[in-house]
Formats: sequence, structure tokens, C-alpha cells
Amino acid sequence: MEQTLAVAHDLFAARGYAAVTMDEVAAEVGVTKPLLYNYFGNKERLYVACMERAGDALTAAIGEAVIASDTPAEALNAGIRAFFSFLDADRSAWAVLFDETQPHAGLIAERVAAYRGAIGELVAGALLEQLPPKRREAARTEVEALSAALLGAAEAMARWWLRTEAVSAEQAAELLISTVEPGLRARSAPSPSPSPQPRKGDRP
Repeated sequence: MEQTLAVAHDLFAARGYAAVTMDEVAAEVGVTKPLLYNYFGNKERLYVACMERAGDALTAAIGEAVIASDTPAEALNAGIRAFFSFLDADRSAWAVLFDETQPHAGLIAERVAAYRGAIGELVAGALLEQLPPKRREAARTEVEALSAALLGAAEAMARWWLRTEAVSAEQAAELLISTVEPGLRARSAPSPSPSPQPRKGDRP
């Protein structure tokens, strides 16, 4: 089982979901195709089994980073850095998780959406925890939308970095952070107390 998953993972990472066949996986592992189907059911389920390792590892890395932060801005920085550090350390895991040849419906699409949702919830939860309690409920929708947008931006930046490698992974992370952090700091800062209005008769 472990050998099969390792071989299948490498094939999917190198060539993409659409190009790999169960015949190829069986031949590489040295088992019969019926045995492969007996273990996994079909190619989709085999792919999901490969994806789960990468998805669990990425989610854990980001979760550990954001939970250890003290402010919304620090959570953002830590989450983005963890994302790019994971990408740099295990590009084959990224290739399986975010393969552009994956089907857009079915079990694989559902599992990818679940991982994206879990990561978004981790980031949103960390941001909300660091806001004053009275502001959390009012800010929930905004924070969830911002978390989804940040994840999309991180994925887009990662695809650009993998395609060009024009900068290091760390530099790519810092570029994204420096772009979005000022806005997050401004939105999470305590609202200034209104200045007292002069009473009638007070001297200026």
C-alpha cells in the first residue's frame, strides 16, 4: 500500500491526473491492475489517497503557524510564509494538491474544496481570535471573505513562482505580505474614540 501510494504520487505529480493511467501505476508498482482496483476502487480514489497526505501536511503547517501568532497581521505573515515554505520543500505535494488537470466535479474536486475551506477557516479563525470580542461577530463575514481572497492570491503567486522562479520562495511570500499587510493592519486597528463635542457655551 505505502509503495503504491508513493509511486502513484510521483507519477501524478510529474504528469498530472489526466495523463496517468491505472495501467501505468500498476506496471510501475509491479502489481496487476485488478489488484490495484481492488485496493483503491478507481483512479479517482487512488488520487484522493495521494492527495490526503499533502493536504493534511499543508493544513497542519499553516495551522501551527497562524495559531502561534499574536496579532492578525502576524497571523497573515506566518500563514503565507508557511504556505510558501511548504511549496518550496515539497513541490510534488503541491503538484498533486493543485494540479490544473484535476476534474472540476466529483470526489477530487470536493476534497480539494474541503482543504481550501479548512485552510481558509484556520486563517479566518486566527484573525477573529485576535480582534476585540465585541468586534468579532460583526467582522466575521468580512474576515471570511478576506481569508478566501488571500488564499486565492497565495495560490496565484505560487503558480507564478513555480513557473518562473524569478525570486526565491521566501521573497515571493514577502512580496505578497507587503502588498496585503497594510490593509489588514488598518482594518484590524482599534477604532479611534470619537472626540468629545464642545458643549454650548464652552469657549473654543
